Amino acid sequence: MTCNSSETNKLLEQAAQGDPQVLEELLVRHRDRLRRMIAARLDPRLKKRIDPSDVIQEAYLEASTRLPSYLRSPTMPFFLWLRFLTGQKVVTLHRRHLGVRMRGVDQEASFRPGAFPEASSAALAAHFVDHGARPSEAAIRAETRERLRIALDGMAPIDREVLALRHFEQLSRAEIATVLGISEAAAGKRYLRALEKLKQIMNPAGDGSES
Repeated sequence: MTCNSSETNKLLEQAAQGDPQVLEELLVRHRDRLRRMIAARLDPRLKKRIDPSDVIQEAYLEASTRLPSYLRSPTMPFFLWLRFLTGQKVVTLHRRHLGVRMRGVDQEASFRPGAFPEASSAALAAHFVDHGARPSEAAIRAETRERLRIALDGMAPIDREVLALRHFEQLSRAEIATVLGISEAAAGKRYLRALEKLKQIMNPAGDGSES
């Protein structure tokens, strides 16, 4: 198999022999990671109408049908394959409910098969700011969250995508490299550059500025 853990490979071998319970275990163990991807990319206008669990269920049904084909020729790790199928469901929902035609992507951003919806700057900002914050800091959080959203909106799509993959979806460096179609070393450099750009936008005067 392609860059799967030994445990995942073992389960995939059992699934190939037709064990439905093993397939269910394979699918369920990735549910939380898929929910994070949907949360980052589902259009805010749809979040009150679309249950992420329904999106994942549709992706699971397709995965169960297409699993034999995947097992014959796995071109990516199993989780990233599930992520791809789930992302395509999000694309379909955008087209169905919003009439959105996914924009063409330039060569640098062609890592998104079928042009995945971009990660929401608002969702990313909320994730960065609200993680571990205390309720008493609500007003400060709201102001910081808006500043961060504007900063993320001002970044190049590829930089915003790298941050989304690492911080929101919590992909490993190896997984990010596969998604972007680059080496692990290049993925690490892209992430560090994107993080530095975000810091510069948020604090253009530098840490040494006096209030």
